[in-house]
Order: sequence, then structure tokens, then C-alpha cells
Amino acid sequence: MRLRLLSFLIIINITHSYSQQNLSSLKLDDIMKGEKFVGFLPNNFNWSEDSKTIYFDWNPEMKSINSLYKVNIDKKQVEKVNLEEQKKIVPGGGTYDKAFKHKVYSSSGDVGIYDIENAKTSMITQTLDYEANPIYSQDEQFVIYTLGNNIFTWEIKSGNIKQLTNFIKGNKKADAKKSDYDAYLERQQLELFEVIKEQKKLAKERKSLNESLKVKRPKEFYYGEKNIQNISVNPNLKFACITLSKSGDSRQAQVPNYLSDNGFTKEIPAREKVGVLQDSYDFIIYNLLKDTSFVLNRNKLPGVYQLPSFLKDYRPDTGAVNLVSKNAKEVVYMNPIYSEDGKMVMEIKSQDHKDRWIVLVNSEDASYSLIDHQHDEAWIGGPGISSWLEEGGNIGWLADNETIWFQSEETGYSHLYTFNIKTSERKQLTSGKYEILQVQLSRDKKNFYINSNKETPFEHHFYKLSVNGGEMHKITTMAGNNDVSMSPDEKYLAIRYSYANKPWELYLMENKPGAAIEQMTKSTTKEFNQYNWRIPQVIRFNASDGAKVPARLYKPANPNKAAVIFVHGAGYLQNVHNWWSNYYREYMFHNMLADNGYTVLDIDYRASDGYGRDWRTAIYRYMGGRDLDDQIDGVKYLIDSLGINQKKIGIYGGSYGGFITLMALFTKPGVFKCGAALRSVTDWAHYNHGYTSNILNTPVEDSIAYRRSSPIYFAQGLKDRLLMLHGVVDVNVHFQDVVRLSQRLIELKKENWDLALFPVEDHAFSEYTSWASEYKRIFKMFQEELRE
Repeated sequence: MRLRLLSFLIIINITHSYSQQNLSSLKLDDIMKGEKFVGFLPNNFNWSEDSKTIYFDWNPEMKSINSLYKVNIDKKQVEKVNLEEQKKIVPGGGTYDKAFKHKVYSSSGDVGIYDIENAKTSMITQTLDYEANPIYSQDEQFVIYTLGNNIFTWEIKSGNIKQLTNFIKGNKKADAKKSDYDAYLERQQLELFEVIKEQKKLAKERKSLNESLKVKRPKEFYYGEKNIQNISVNPNLKFACITLSKSGDSRQAQVPNYLSDNGFTKEIPAREKVGVLQDSYDFIIYNLLKDTSFVLNRNKLPGVYQLPSFLKDYRPDTGAVNLVSKNAKEVVYMNPIYSEDGKMVMEIKSQDHKDRWIVLVNSEDASYSLIDHQHDEAWIGGPGISSWLEEGGNIGWLADNETIWFQSEETGYSHLYTFNIKTSERKQLTSGKYEILQVQLSRDKKNFYINSNKETPFEHHFYKLSVNGGEMHKITTMAGNNDVSMSPDEKYLAIRYSYANKPWELYLMENKPGAAIEQMTKSTTKEFNQYNWRIPQVIRFNASDGAKVPARLYKPANPNKAAVIFVHGAGYLQNVHNWWSNYYREYMFHNMLADNGYTVLDIDYRASDGYGRDWRTAIYRYMGGRDLDDQIDGVKYLIDSLGINQKKIGIYGGSYGGFITLMALFTKPGVFKCGAALRSVTDWAHYNHGYTSNILNTPVEDSIAYRRSSPIYFAQGLKDRLLMLHGVVDVNVHFQDVVRLSQRLIELKKENWDLALFPVEDHAFSEYTSWASEYKRIFKMFQEELRE
């Protein structure tokens, strides 16, 4: 009996050991090296001002840092750029004159002007101060730039520099009023002594003479105790605009770094938490000629007093009555957009994220008229539209100086519109169940160049569209993602292109539909090329609410009837597509899992990018609701359509994917045999304000949304195996998140969970050893829990 028992234990040990073996030719120690295994891919494309050379960052030599390379469009040769040439390269960005012969730009705190025809640079400033934001004046006689919190001009003809504004923080000190006693004594002296009277008269005459001889300086403008957030000047040099901010709650969470260079624990300032008091803003127009100023009155914006409908959950007595506030909503003012003749439009966004206004502003008195108002009971967002990043959307003027163009999600998808300020004619230029992702107006302002997913959400192409609307003419042809950088003369396209199993490379083509395309770089390594990388099948499965959910499916040649669901991070991100993924390590890991018999499903759940407004906002007030349901419906698809064993399904993901993994194991016990949660949000009340307040409002205002969306409140539901992994110096999702959840699990007496810490890692890991350790643990768990 003892012998038979011993033999049985030996068999179990052998089987257990075999279950950890990797049947794939791919090794985790290799693929987790990232770019050192795949190859360093070209990025950060910039054109020379003469449109003859493409500059880009690359590292084919596998050195510790990237180097600058170039391709000449005539020679078609890739060359490394030496340091002397790098010093002469004019930075990207800047502002061109109307003839596109010169460009003003800022670099390292100085302002320069570049003569494109003669390839000559002249520096306007070379100081230790920080000069920036140069533009041309309306008559192109001056270059306007900012220094500190003031505006300066450089006269092109004479080279003279002039300060236009004198904005001063604080309040002007009033002249000290003399006491009655002092005034009496002064009157007595003047009455009694002629010499004092003459001296006072002489002093007054000298002061008058000095004032008449004094060089005219900009008048002082005291703006109080607030801070200047943004500053700009109308190109006609008549008006300056400043945005003032009053600080809210500036407290930041601190992240301790235990492995510092000096042996002491260092505190890293990280970020605020959601719900802290935000800064408040005022927008002021200052008349440079009249020394007068006006504050833009947000109280007249339509809907600015409307309270969000979620508050009805906390005020049941209101019923269907609209909630109206006594005070106007706090708003954020984006930078003004000026026409060539000085007209000004501005985008304004409510701080509760539910309203966006585009207004035409009268510079004389800060009055305004409405061009567009978009309201969303969830939150304003979408491609080309100002979002939680508090950056302005795509807005600009056409050549007639009467028509503006902008993007709006009014139809449920981000599309392109124009509005004529004279006739009030509003025109939708694009329409359909697709999104306009990026827009660039041509130099002659007759056409738009557009990046869009018009044909399918799973490909991006480059198009040309008349400013009058009509047909979008497709220029790129390669299936996948065509990330285009157009030459300044608009004759050539530098394309950063990739396909599902082909990493990004640099391609070159003429800016003509159907033109020949040439590949300029080849970056992948010999080791990477030795493996036959899968092209995941893009599918759509049925969700319980009738939606068709997009997913990437990795099918094994020899299925083991086990499956893994991967949940991408960021929430608002697309990972189901036909190009090289940002999650390329995970893509390679999924190939390895498939080699080992696992079926892998990678889902673009509700809230993912690329599918319009309703998909984006389906998680409003309930993260871990519809987005988690999509994962559960994915499980049903695996079981019903692919014959997966319902007891052999695992789930994993990082950041938002880690959060979903926790919600899955805590609120849907028994659906997944195991899960790995990486760098996970465990309590949304401890995440940042900019992202979270869009989706869940704030913890004080909407505690219902936070409680039902935070895994820490559902930890008692854990029954299946959980592996948590987190970087200790994560300044995005703080290590504190997983510490709090761990204590909760301890107090709940849960034992089927493990926590792996990575002492030197931030949110995105940097050390390949950490990556490898992390994924070895994940793979080991899948092997132990999901294999027969």
C-alpha cells in the first residue's frame, strides 16, 4: 500500500511539473524584453521645412537610447543624423507667414525665425528667460511672443522689441491719504513761507517735464491674487486675453520610493484624488489701446444653471422636474482661436463635463454669441472634442474669415461641421457610423486632410475632403493603421504603418490616391522574425443587451478546451484592430498561450474607443456594470460557440483591465476559475479627478456610483483564485490601492489570493526582469488552474 501511494505521489508531481512546461517556442524571458526582442520601431516623424527630408527617432543598433535618423525623399536612403546637423534642424510646430516663406518658432525658451527659401535661421531672442508662443501680427510687420506673464513684439523691419502689456499680480496700492493734522501743517507752511511755495512749484514743473520726456510704457494692469493660466493676444495688436485661475484644493497624494539612490525613502508627489475642490477660472479681455478690461460672463451660457439628472437619485421629491442651480456652473476656458482679420472664437467646457459651448466673442466688451452647444448627461468627449485632458478640440477658421469648422458628437459619432457667423448656416460635412479621428486644414484652406475609421472600426486611413463637403477621397490603401505625417508642401506622406502581426515601420508615398508606397525602414529582429505570428481573427459576438461586441480571437492549433480573456487597460482605448497593438507584449503572450492550447479572447468592451458616443458612455455611473457584462457574454460565446470548458476559463488585465478582473472575481464568482489583476484600481474614490469625475461624477455628489463601481466593496465575494501584481512606485494607480484591498481581504479571512510587488516599477513597467517575473506568475497560475 505504501509503495502504491508513493508511486501515485510521484505521478502527481510529474504531472504538476509537466503542467508548468511551455509548449511554445516563445519564451517569456525573451518576449518580455519588449523592443530588445521585437526591435526598436521608428517614431516621432518630423519633416524638414523644405519638404525634402523626414526626421525620426530610431534605434536599429540596439543602443541604450534612440538616435535621430533621416530619409531624403529623392535618395530614399536612411541615414543617421550627426550632432552638427541636429543643431541646425528647425523644430516642428511654429507659425508660418501667409506666403509660407518664413516660420516663427520657439525652442529651449528662445524665439527664432526661419527663412525657408534660403534655409537660414535668425534668433529673435537668446536669453536666460523663457520666451514662447510666437505668432505673426495681422499685418505681418511684427512677431508677437510671450515672456513670463506678458506679451512682447519684435518688429521685423527694425528689430525693435516692445513690451505690450504690464500685467502685475496683486492690487494697486492707493496713495496714502494725509491725516488732517499733516494737511494742516502743510497748508500753514505754504501760507507762511514764500520759498517753500516756490520750491513746490518748481518740483511740479520738473515732474511735468520728465513725464513728457519719458518713453511710453505699457500701463500697469493689476489682476489681483489669482494666477495667470493662459495668455494670448489678438493678431491685430488691440486686445490681450488672459485666463485667471483661483486655486482649489492643491493636495497631492505622495508615493514612497523605497529603493532610492541614497538609501532613504523618498516621497514622490503624484496627483490629486477625485472630488477635491478644483480651480475656478475667469476670462478677461484687456484693451491695449484704451486700457480697459472686461470679464466674460458665463452666466449667459445656455444650460449653465442646469444641474445633472443623476442628482434626482438623491432628491426623490423632485420627480420629473428639472434641477436648476442658483449658481452658474464652473467652467474651463480653452485658448481663443483668432481669424486672420482678428475675430475670436472660443471653446468653453463645464467642470462637470456635461456641457461644451463654442462662442463668437466680441473683443470690445467680452459679449458673445452662441455657435454650438453640446450637452451630454454622461460626459462630453470623443475624437477631436475637448475631454478630461482639458485640451481644446479641433476648431479653426476657413479662408473667408466668416466660417469656422469644428467636431461634434451630436449624431452619436464624432463628425466634422462648419458654421458661418454671418448667415448662421450650420453644415454637417461628414456623417455615418464612423468617427473623424484627426483633422488638418490644407495650406490653401480649401480642403481637409482627415484620419478616419470610415470603412471599418478596425482600420485607419487618410482622406481628403473639400471644405464644402462632398465625398471623402481615400488616399492610403494598405490594410491596417496608416498614421500619416504630411510634408509642409503637402506633396508627400510619411506613413507610420502597421498590420496586426507587423510592427510599425516608416513608409513614403506621394499625396495622391493609389500612389506607389515604399517601405523605408526594417526594424524587427532576427529572433522576432523566426516566429510565425498570428493574425487574430476579428469577430463580433452577441451581448445580452443585443449589442454586437468586437473582439480579437486567438485560436490554438491544438485546443485544450481552456480559455483566457484579456481585458485591455485605459477604459477608453481600442485594442480590437488590424494593427500592431500598444499591448504588444500581451499580443506575444497570447501567441504563446495559443501555442499551449489556450483560446484567447481580447474584447473591446463598452467604454472602448472607436465605436461612438453610446459605446463610450455605456459605463456612466457604473464601472464594472455593462463593461463587465461584455466579459461575461464573452464567456458564453467561448462555451457555446467554441466548446470551451466552462470550468477552465481565466481572466487577466492591467489598470482598468485589472479593475475589471477584480470585479469579475468579486461579483461573478464561479464564472472564472482564476484571474490576474495588474496595477488595478480597487477604489475609484482614490483615483484621479480628471478621468474619474467624467464617468462617476464625484464621491460626495454621487456616492451610489462610487460604491457600486469599486471592487473593495465586493471583496467578500471572492471564491476563485486571485493573483494581484503591482508596482510600488506607481504614480498613476497608487500602490496604496492594492494595500487597502489586501487589508480588506485579510479582515474578510480570504486565503485564495496572492500579491506580487515590484519595488522599482511605476504604472508602466520599465525593467524586463519585472515584466518576465510578472508574466511567469500569470502563466504559472493559468497552467495550474486551467489545464486538465
